[in-house]
Amino acid sequence: MSELTRRNALKGMAVTGAALPLASMLDSPALAALDVPDVRLRWLEDKPAETPGTTWGVPWPKGAVAKEQAFALTADGGAAAPVPMQTWPLAYWPDGSLKWTAHAISPEAPVAEAYTLRPGTAAAPARPVTVKDDKQYVDVDTGVIRVRVRKNGTDLISQIWRGETEIARQGRLVSLRQGRIDDGDDRTVEVDSYLSDIAKVVVEQSGPVRAVVRVEGRHTSKKGRSWLPFTIRLYFYAGAESVRMTHTFVFDRDGQHDFVAGLGVRFRVPMRDEAYNRHVRFVGDGHGLLTEAVKGITGLRRDPGLPVRQAQVAGKKLPDLATWDTRVSSRLPLIPDWGDYTLSQLSSEGFTLKKRTRKGYGWVAVDQGKRASGFGYVGGTSGGLAFGMRDFWQRHPTQLDIRGAAGDEAEVTVWLWSPEAGPMDTRFYHDGLGMDTYPEQIEGLNITYEDYEPGFGTPLGIARTTELTFWAVAATPDAARLAAMADAVRTPPLIVAPPAHLAAAKVFGGLFSPVDRSTAEKKTIEDRLDFLFDFYRGQVEQRHWYGFWDHGDIMHTFDEDRHVWRYDIGGYAWDNSELSPDLWLWYAYLRSGRSDIFRFAEAMTRHTGEVDVYHLGPWAGLGSRHNVQHWGCSAKQQRISTAVYRRIFYFLTADERTGDLMRALVDSDKTFLAIDPLRKIRTEPYTPDPTALAIGLGTDWSGLAAAWLTEWERGGDPIAEKKLKATMRTIAAMPNGFVTGEGLYNINTGEFAAAQKKVSVSHLSAMFGQVEICAELIDLIEMPDFERAWLQYCRLFNAPKAEQAAETGADFGNLILKQGHSRLTAYAAVRLQRDDLAARAWTEFATGDGYAPNLPWKSEKLTTTLNPTDEAVWVSTNTTALYGLAAIQNLALVGDRIR
Repeated sequence: MSELTRRNALKGMAVTGAALPLASMLDSPALAALDVPDVRLRWLEDKPAETPGTTWGVPWPKGAVAKEQAFALTADGGAAAPVPMQTWPLAYWPDGSLKWTAHAISPEAPVAEAYTLRPGTAAAPARPVTVKDDKQYVDVDTGVIRVRVRKNGTDLISQIWRGETEIARQGRLVSLRQGRIDDGDDRTVEVDSYLSDIAKVVVEQSGPVRAVVRVEGRHTSKKGRSWLPFTIRLYFYAGAESVRMTHTFVFDRDGQHDFVAGLGVRFRVPMRDEAYNRHVRFVGDGHGLLTEAVKGITGLRRDPGLPVRQAQVAGKKLPDLATWDTRVSSRLPLIPDWGDYTLSQLSSEGFTLKKRTRKGYGWVAVDQGKRASGFGYVGGTSGGLAFGMRDFWQRHPTQLDIRGAAGDEAEVTVWLWSPEAGPMDTRFYHDGLGMDTYPEQIEGLNITYEDYEPGFGTPLGIARTTELTFWAVAATPDAARLAAMADAVRTPPLIVAPPAHLAAAKVFGGLFSPVDRSTAEKKTIEDRLDFLFDFYRGQVEQRHWYGFWDHGDIMHTFDEDRHVWRYDIGGYAWDNSELSPDLWLWYAYLRSGRSDIFRFAEAMTRHTGEVDVYHLGPWAGLGSRHNVQHWGCSAKQQRISTAVYRRIFYFLTADERTGDLMRALVDSDKTFLAIDPLRKIRTEPYTPDPTALAIGLGTDWSGLAAAWLTEWERGGDPIAEKKLKATMRTIAAMPNGFVTGEGLYNINTGEFAAAQKKVSVSHLSAMFGQVEICAELIDLIEMPDFERAWLQYCRLFNAPKAEQAAETGADFGNLILKQGHSRLTAYAAVRLQRDDLAARAWTEFATGDGYAPNLPWKSEKLTTTLNPTDEAVWVSTNTTALYGLAAIQNLALVGDRIR
């Protein structure tokens, strides 16, 4: 294809979203001659009323943008005002051109409906963020607030100043440890308190628009005992009065001992104002607001005067005491000071709010509600601290505490795990049921689908990341501002590039195109894709798939007799990324730009990358297969931890924690020395050997390849590049390539040993991101033999047995998941320019063993379950994920051949 033709094709795709001609979709000629395009950006949701600052990623076509390119941003409208912006690279194409860039703007940037990103010099912020890295601390100044981050001790943030006023101090982590769980009525267990103990502080970015400080450490008790390693990132934006925090902790216990009885972030807030000028605010469901003062002067038997009452409710400084009705001012000491408040969200369906005068006195119920925003404020007319936790009710049990607001300083604690909920129960859920040997465990697998093995159902090494924001404000915010701040906590504003640009840049293998309903056939598929997503979104809500460890995951299989998902049956319960629902959701977002799909996928990425994966211990770098408990299955594998499930979120948001997760997988080939994924079913003796590790060419290799690819393109890591290319070359050298099934891998050289010609094909091999990773690799790396090997697998998986045997020496047996594999046929059709394979792909999609065209494609209302729900007994998550990916990729690859 000529360069001119390719330009026109990309332009047409960006405008109309139509499928490209069969031979052109995956062509990769040099794009160096292209001008850097302007990109029109928008907010993921509606234009926000408030943004504490935002960061996002933008992709670029191969060869189109030099690595030194600078960018400018303008706000659409009127005079197209320049917007101060910070830019940095996220990934490079192999030719050194930019593949992804990250961009950040501050709260002082004009909030427009849309923005335009183009080559140029970015405007400078009026008040740049500056960083002073001292021996004992790091000071960050946003131009509005100054924050001191300590390099040792218990305080992450020792002080937050606004001007000369200290707004908050002693910002630290707190945790409560309980040695055992009382299962009876007695409550005799002691609880120990732990505080953050800082080990390392690193400045990752230093402005001018955005600064990032990473803090690492552990929780330590007064007795010197430590647990729960943590990584905190603090984000600062030019002109901001807030600090964003991502809080990550790793659970470093076996689940049978040492239980989390509370986990939170705590600050102390100096209280300078009179008690009647001190205010407490909580935002409840929606924009519902609790508006109270520490010493309330409304509702009294005597009236202080309308201006006084109005000022207190509004959070403004009250008129001089001399102007009050003396019947009130003379009796102020007789009005109680309410210094303590607690808002606890112990389920997704309800929160309670209570208050008391101080410790040692009874609590008074304030109110109850359904879903609190996770946002509060304490302070006064001279300033105070606003605080919020994202996914507050979704991550229950959570809690917001204010203590001592009637004294010289208030104590604020945002509890990620509420102390009122009781200890976090991480114990395995059964006693083994007598499954002591591998044959017995296989029998268990055959009845409950649970791959059990003693000692493997442990949470040792799982993690959780939580997002929080803290504002140091000059005075008590009014109701509108509080609502806007709560919204910014619930749904952090994000800028995004449109689907047309994402598709035209041909990232992620070029396996998606914008939503297209231009024909009846395409409209039918699009409507079915929408139905499946909307159904699962509804199931999350109706089935209450929420909770600290659960939020973000979905269930695997439905039980049509009980009319529930099989939450209590072995491997049928939590899905844990089985057959790539993560990718289905992300590709659905990339092509649609739908905010609801993005947020669903974001929650799943946060969950599956943290909770379903081990981050320390012998299985670090591996994930756990689907189970009643996220960590319960004994199958610890690369197919769950694979970086391919995290890549899209990372590049769209530049999220550093997700970058950490992928970087940690670069050396995960070493885990094959600790655990053999096929240990239960091997028929021949096998001992892991670092020069001859048995590694599957499907789910195992694709996970390793995704990590190596990501690390290589993020910064040119030579070892990652070496291992990636060496494995590609040596797989291609095998007589049957990917059809060989498994190879002996040398961890030192990154090469697979020469293999005999054999056939070993599994229906699972390509269904955990291998399709997507191979498409990216073929687009990035000129290695014809590797492409030939992959296209052979793509052609033959759904081919007639005779054709399989004629080419490889044996047929592949009775395979399933043919609908999901139709996208492999479509990929081969494009690369080989074969119309017969394009037609075969659509036949496989329509008549394979997945969702058939004659299904109801609707749900039924059901009122006889515990809660009313929608039910579609024919829906399963495995099939949904594969149908979704096959539909999306077939439309992008051979959409012009649909019939």
